[in-house]
Amino acid sequence: MTARAHGFTLMSMLFILVVLAALGTALAALSQRQQLGSAGELAAAKAYQAAFAGLEWGSHQVLRPASQPGCFATRSFTLPDQLAGYTVTVTCTRTPSSGTVTDGDQSLAFYTLVATACNIAASGACPNTGTTEPAYAERQLTRGLSR
Repeated sequence: MTARAHGFTLMSMLFILVVLAALGTALAALSQRQQLGSAGELAAAKAYQAAFAGLEWGSHQVLRPASQPGCFATRSFTLPDQLAGYTVTVTCTRTPSSGTVTDGDQSLAFYTLVATACNIAASGACPNTGTTEPAYAERQLTRGLSR
């Protein structure tokens, strides 16, 4: 066997090693992107649930029988347990701003609740318009009520 034949095998092995290393790097990058995507989806789902919890809280404030009908001041709070780390800001708007609307023999006031939840609050409130954090998740839900 000549020296040329041994060199050919060495070059083939180096080529195969380079291809396998490139393939391994591509698979690692793909795996990382999938994990980041999954984490983003989970954060978005938690933000949605936090906003929904804020709407439920606001609905209770407006509709509870012991209270006078009326809007509450804008309120921001953090949530416990599975939604720890999320802040929700709830606002209430009444239409008409004072008085009621008459529908037959009923007098009604209309309320619009807006709940905005996020995982990186700005000064304790959502939304955080100044963040450039890629892990930032925010959801906003609206509900109309009448009483």
